[in-house]
Amino acid sequence: MAFLDLFGRRGVSRKGDADPLDTAYLKEWSRTHRGVEAFIEPRTTVSDVSAVLVAFDGEWTRRPVGERGAQRLSALLGIPVYDARRVGYPQRMRDHDARRRIEERRAWIEENR
Repeated sequence: MAFLDLFGRRGVSRKGDADPLDTAYLKEWSRTHRGVEAFIEPRTTVSDVSAVLVAFDGEWTRRPVGERGAQRLSALLGIPVYDARRVGYPQRMRDHDARRRIEERRAWIEENR
């Protein structure tokens, strides 16, 4: 048992496959959102290969998928898959985050009046 397993950390298996719970989550998320595209993020020192799913309105989610999981993602979900290092992230994703921050700020101001 790995040390981080003690904390309930899920992620990618030693074979490079995504955790089945993460795969199920990505399937459900892509099914319940319109215009979904996937952006594959490279492995870093702190995280494995991950997928960011972005809907038409900019809403997004991220899950670890591993090398093999990333290669299977397009066929699995039936959506376009891009390399985030090459194409970057869509502007709609940044716009969504900016709108959310503004809404949260307005709600905080309203609560604290």
